[in-house]
Amino acid sequence: MNTRCHSSKQHLSEIYFTLSHQHEAMTILENSTLKIAVKNNGAELCSLYNKQSQIEYLWQAGKEWPKHSPVLFPIVGQLKNNTYRYQDKTYTLERHGFARNLAFTVTEVKSDSIRLTLKEQDATLAVYPFHFKFDITYQLHQNTLKVVFDVFNSGHDVMPFSVGAHPAFKVPLLKGENYNDYFLHFNKTENSGRWLLQNGLLDSEVEFFKSSNQLPLTKELFSKDALVFKRLQSDKIELRSKNHDHGVAVYFPSFPYMGVWAASGADFVCIEPWHGIADSIHSNGNIPEKEGIILLQQDENFKAAYTIEVF
Repeated sequence: MNTRCHSSKQHLSEIYFTLSHQHEAMTILENSTLKIAVKNNGAELCSLYNKQSQIEYLWQAGKEWPKHSPVLFPIVGQLKNNTYRYQDKTYTLERHGFARNLAFTVTEVKSDSIRLTLKEQDATLAVYPFHFKFDITYQLHQNTLKVVFDVFNSGHDVMPFSVGAHPAFKVPLLKGENYNDYFLHFNKTENSGRWLLQNGLLDSEVEFFKSSNQLPLTKELFSKDALVFKRLQSDKIELRSKNHDHGVAVYFPSFPYMGVWAASGADFVCIEPWHGIADSIHSNGNIPEKEGIILLQQDENFKAAYTIEVF
């Protein structure tokens, strides 16, 4: 990867370039501590590198899961039968929506931030009949990365949507460690249950936390798919090791749902703040009535942000 340093005086054309060996447009952004890489495709963060500790924090899209940090829009999770109804018409929409598979346009690059934009197109209108502008901004500040989702309804109808994050963090972070050396630390004591999934759909809630703020990581933890939470008290989750003080914190104020997941046998864990959630096995398919759906009025916008801190 080209890792040339870019000063604030350099132009967008110098910062924005194509990695020819990957055939993907990608932007590198860095400050004195962090260096990130963001792909046009899906506006996906694909590297979060601490230059001082020389630690890469993101999963590097291995064979177990070929993603890094996909963006979930205009739905989060699975729809029942991969379909929904709107105004007496039925549409097909795959899990997590289409944004993660479409090319965004880089609309602004500054010394400390990059903004990428997706708008409706023929392919999206065929499965999601709404006009929109979806901006994602990645902003660096010291050892933190702030990710801002901004959704604007540019159509005439009320627009139902969900949006969410899916960053996958490397576990272990350092060589010579094991997956079981790591745990998740929640900033408040939790008594929440987890929601079980049946073929990607919400089934029932079972007991999980019992006055605890720590979750030891094991690969067996995700044998029944993601851990899905609806009522966490915490708004920060830290990935930590028993062996050292390096780790990562995800701050997610105002996000009502959280998923924690890893692919079978993979060396990562996803900490996923969501504004939206998968369908229930009992869903009626009518998208304006879907749990967690946001109904955005004409010419209105919705904004939400989460922050990743590395240490």
